Amino acid sequence: MTENLVDTEEPLNQSYREVLSDRRLAALLFGDLLTHVGMGTVIVAMPIQTLHIHGALAPAVAISVVETAPFVLSTALALALGLGRMRLPPRALLLADCALRPIIFMTLAVLSLTEKLTLPVLIGGLLVGSVFRLAGSSSRRLLATGMVAKEGLFAVNGLLGVNSNFALYVVGPVLGGVLVAAWGPGAALLFDALGSVVLFTVVALWVPAQETEEPESDANPAAGWQILRSRPLMARLFAVVFFFNFFYMPVEVALPLLVRGPLASGSTGLGLIWGAFGAGAFVGAFVTNYVRRVPERVLLVVIIALWGLCPLALSAAENLPVAMAVFALGGLVWAPFIPVVFSFIQSELRPDEQQPMVTLWVAGSTLAAPLGLAAGGPLVDAVGSRGGLTLSGVLTLALIPLAGLGLLAVRGKGP
Repeated sequence: MTENLVDTEEPLNQSYREVLSDRRLAALLFGDLLTHVGMGTVIVAMPIQTLHIHGALAPAVAISVVETAPFVLSTALALALGLGRMRLPPRALLLADCALRPIIFMTLAVLSLTEKLTLPVLIGGLLVGSVFRLAGSSSRRLLATGMVAKEGLFAVNGLLGVNSNFALYVVGPVLGGVLVAAWGPGAALLFDALGSVVLFTVVALWVPAQETEEPESDANPAAGWQILRSRPLMARLFAVVFFFNFFYMPVEVALPLLVRGPLASGSTGLGLIWGAFGAGAFVGAFVTNYVRRVPERVLLVVIIALWGLCPLALSAAENLPVAMAVFALGGLVWAPFIPVVFSFIQSELRPDEQQPMVTLWVAGSTLAAPLGLAAGGPLVDAVGSRGGLTLSGVLTLALIPLAGLGLLAVRGKGP
């Protein structure tokens, strides 16, 4: 198997319109869109809710703990699935996520709306309610990409990116700011729960169970870690993505404090700045469809370099409009990252390798989130919101040599 990412003999990638002609796929993507809107409202609501109930705990530390909670159990489960040899039906995992999350989040919503929610209860609810979060996310991608041939992978991953960018960072945060301002953070939690109910219904009615793919040999199926080790370029890319995510996380801790403090805005301002990011990412997700002939190695290094400049510019913003413009540009350059990464990964895998590898990749790269948030809380508390953003940008730019040597230097070589 060659490690070349561009093969002129491969069939031309399908367009967004071509893959959306499948009604079942279109229905799944619609449900995915609604759940991302719900999660986008929570992006705004959770920091605001935390600032209301943090008590004696430092605000930055409290935010980092709350933001970390959804990743802990979900990462542990996803790592177990990815590292092991067991194959579980993606549809069942997604249905489990869509069944558990509404129960927990509706409970948290009621407690919040009645002003009975405490910080320990919020943390515990996010821990339990998000236990299938990563397994469900990878299952959603596997179900969607499993409905198309290889030449449809880029388009489906791109559409999943459009969904997450448009809903998670445009509609969701803006709606979340409105809900928080009108009824409080509990309303956003309730909306998130309703989105999961819709996706559960769509999957149950429109998405049939897929046949389990058997390994090509009589040997036991390979675990995700074994598959990763057998592909050196993929392993190098894994390391780059991990640290890229890790160095980003202080931004999520610093941003609400920057908006509330130096930028002198509130929950609506936080929703607007995330909405600006999503608007840029939404445009970038559509632009992704037109850069599919650019070598992915080059594209990924350029994205890392340009994104590293974003927190640096954001740290120097003096008002909300400037911060929104900077974050919008950041979303524009970041948007192609995930579709390009997953299209490459899945095109290199056999059908029986898809679930463990994709799940391990999601879990391993996402593991950077709780670790980065845990480190980002005390860091931002020590150096302030602007200092935390500056450090995030500097460390991201420091990844460029690793990405260049690990990805660009092997162009044209065999495995």
